[in-house]
Amino acid sequence: MTSRVRAVILAAGKGKRMKSAVPKVLHKLCGRSLFEHVLAAVRDAGAREIIAVVSPDARAAIEGFGMRAVVQQPPNGTGHAAQLALDALPGDDPVLIVSADMPLLPAALLRAVVEIREKTKAVAALLTADVPLPTSFGRVMRESGRVARIVEHSDATPEQQLVTEVNAGVYCFDAPALRDYLTRLSPANAQSELYLTDCIGLAVASGALVEAVTTRNHRDVIGVNTRAELARARAIMQRRILRAHMLAGVTVVDPATTYVDIGVELSPDVSLLPQTHVLGASKVGRGASVGPNTSLIDAVIGDGAVISYSIVRDSTIGPGVTVGPFAHIRGGSRVQADVHIGNFVELKNTEMGEGTKAGHLSYLGDADIGAGANIGAGTITCNYDGKRKNKTQIGAGAFIGSHSSLVAPVDIGEGALTGAGSVVTHDVAAGERVAGNPARPLPKKDRA
Repeated sequence: MTSRVRAVILAAGKGKRMKSAVPKVLHKLCGRSLFEHVLAAVRDAGAREIIAVVSPDARAAIEGFGMRAVVQQPPNGTGHAAQLALDALPGDDPVLIVSADMPLLPAALLRAVVEIREKTKAVAALLTADVPLPTSFGRVMRESGRVARIVEHSDATPEQQLVTEVNAGVYCFDAPALRDYLTRLSPANAQSELYLTDCIGLAVASGALVEAVTTRNHRDVIGVNTRAELARARAIMQRRILRAHMLAGVTVVDPATTYVDIGVELSPDVSLLPQTHVLGASKVGRGASVGPNTSLIDAVIGDGAVISYSIVRDSTIGPGVTVGPFAHIRGGSRVQADVHIGNFVELKNTEMGEGTKAGHLSYLGDADIGAGANIGAGTITCNYDGKRKNKTQIGAGAFIGSHSSLVAPVDIGEGALTGAGSVVTHDVAAGERVAGNPARPLPKKDRA
C-alpha cells in the first residue's frame, strides 16, 4: 500500500440487534474486540494515519487503543460519518474506508482495493463479494460488466435482492472527489440517512472510473450485527487460528473443543488436549502439554511443562513443571523449573523455587519458597490479618509438615521443619524443628 493512504474506520453504529449495553464494536472475538481486529488489518495494510468515527459511549475505549476518534452524534448514516472523518483529515491523499464490524477481513484485501484504485487511476474502488442468499448486504448493480451503483437492502426491489454480488463495506476514494460527492448526498431513502454507498453512483454518473475487487470467499466479509453472527464469526476465526498453529507444529487433539486467542504464542511440539482454553497474551514453550480441561489466561508456560485440569492466570510456569490436576495458580505467581504442584493446590502471588513440591490440598499466598522445599498436604499460609496481606518466607530445603498453618508475616529458615498440624506464629531459625499450637522448638536429638 502506498504510504500516502489514510484510513477511516466506521464504528459509530449502535448495534441495537446485539441487545447489549456494550457498543457493538467493543464485543470480544477470540481475545480482541471487533474494532481491534479491523484496526489490526488496516494497520497491516499500511495506512499511515487512521481515524475512527464512533458513538459517544465508545469514544473512551477507542481512544484507549491509541486512536483519534470523532464522535457521530446523532448518527445520520455512513455518509454523514464520512463527512465527519474527512473534516478531521484535511489534505488530498487517498482515503481507505472500512466498517468496524467485519473482524474476519484480511489486510490483503484492503491492500488490493487501494492498489487497484492507484493502478487504474480510478476515482474510487470498492470490495465486493459473491454471497449466497445475501440478506442485509447492499447489492452491487452492474451495467455492461462494470459497477454502476449500490442499492441498500432496505431499498432494493425483489428482483435486485436476488443479486448475489454484494457491497463489502470497503472503499478507497480520491479524497477531493469524495468530498464533492458527500456534499451531494440525500436522505431520500428507506432509512432517511446519508448513504456513503451513494457516492459510487455519483462517481459513475459523473463519468469517473470506478473499480472493484471481488473476493470469492464470502466468509472474509462477514459482518457482525447479532450475537448469533458473533458466534459464527468466532467459529470461523477459531478454525483459522488453530489451523495456523497446527501447520506450525502444534498438536491440537480436538479442535472442536479447543479455544486459542489470536494473541497467543505456541511453540512447536506443544500439545493442546480437549477442552483447553489458551487466552489473552499467553505463551507456551516447546514440548509443553496443556489440558485436558485447562485454562491459561495471560500465562507463560515453560518448555516441557505439563498442566492438566488446572487454571493458570497472570503467572509464569518454568520448564519441566507439573501442575494439577485441579490446581489454581494466579496473581502473578512465579514457579521455577522442575516444581511439582499437585491436586487442589492454590498459589497466589507466590514464588516457588526450583525443585519444590506442593503435592496436595494447600493454599500458598504471598509466599516466597526456596529451592527444594517440601510443602505438606493441607498447608496454609495465613496471609491476611484482616487489614493487610503479609509475606511468608520459606527457606531452601525446608520441610513443612501436613496441615501446618503459617501465620504471616513469618520466616521459616533454610532446612527448617514444622511438625504436622503446627500453627507457626513466630520465625523459625535455619535448621530448627518446631511443632504444636502454637509451634515451639522440639528438643534436639542426641546424636552421641
